[in-house]
Amino acid sequence: MPKKYSQLQALLAIATASFKAMLRSPSAVIFTIGFPLAFVLVFGFIGNGVFSVRVGVDPASDIHNPIYKALTKNPEVRLVTNESQQAMIAALKKGKLTSIINITPKADSGAAGQQFAVELFTSSAGADKINLFRGMLKNVIADENEKAFPQNSSIATVHATIVPGRKYREIDFILPGMLGFSLLSTGVFGTAFLFFSLRQTLVLKRFFATPVTRFNILFGEALSRLIFQLLGAIFLIVLGYYFFKFTLIHGLGTVIEMLILSVIGLIIFMGFGFIISGISKSESAIPPMANVVTLPQFLLAGTFFPIDVFPSWLQPICKILPLTYLNDALRKVAFEGARLWQLPKELLILLVWGLVVYAVAVKVFRWE
Repeated sequence: MPKKYSQLQALLAIATASFKAMLRSPSAVIFTIGFPLAFVLVFGFIGNGVFSVRVGVDPASDIHNPIYKALTKNPEVRLVTNESQQAMIAALKKGKLTSIINITPKADSGAAGQQFAVELFTSSAGADKINLFRGMLKNVIADENEKAFPQNSSIATVHATIVPGRKYREIDFILPGMLGFSLLSTGVFGTAFLFFSLRQTLVLKRFFATPVTRFNILFGEALSRLIFQLLGAIFLIVLGYYFFKFTLIHGLGTVIEMLILSVIGLIIFMGFGFIISGISKSESAIPPMANVVTLPQFLLAGTFFPIDVFPSWLQPICKILPLTYLNDALRKVAFEGARLWQLPKELLILLVWGLVVYAVAVKVFRWE
């Protein structure tokens, strides 16, 4: 008697084979496990890390008092002590410092103990964090009062002085980061898929039958992407400026310098795309490899939040990523009014990345 065909066994066999195929698919693993895991880890680090404020200490400030010592022990306060007053005021106006603090002993302190005058210099550029720091300072003074003046007087009085500065809006941070990530995504994914497809469909091989040089083939494709991405960058900048009051210190000059930085960034990121298209054995292998390049930079390069919100051990990794320096350069040009020649560090690191990336791309890129 012939054995009855088992639909259940067939179903289980199909499910098993399909599951094994998914496990062998890099894309499935990346999008099912890799992406969620990366987001959980990164935002977990942010949540477990301490949100800090940068506070400059005036060179004339007394640093041997209990208020200053208590601030040094607060993990949420990063005291800057190695800069001149002029440099700190400039940083305060640009939003790089939350406040500048100057603590001086009072000459008319009572018999109960030494009292201090605390002078805070603040700016509208750091308005989002100043209230946070004032709360911390208030708690410090309250704690010291319980020790030194439990009855009535206060160990310190606080006076705040507002230093004129540009208002730092959330869009001033977010827009350059999104522009940088847009350049990264286009450069890596677009270039990798394009040249892999051109090679697989033998379009590149057909190009060889024409008098067009290899350089012009690459340059023509790259030029089209540069133009398209620059149009996208202009759209983002104009949208941010007119609808969300994105800061452009030097107006049209700032826009031009941001576009120049965009070209530099896109050229570097296209190099990653050339590498991936050269080493990919199949089209399905491109997304996982591209995500290895883009995802860490998307999360760690200061696209949505400053890198100083991460744990100290993770910040050195953030500071070697090319997108970090492109984002920093875009923000300095737009909000701080820096000129390109005032960004030697950012441009030098981007240049080094470009040389390294294209040195590898030349070795691995395949025409056929």
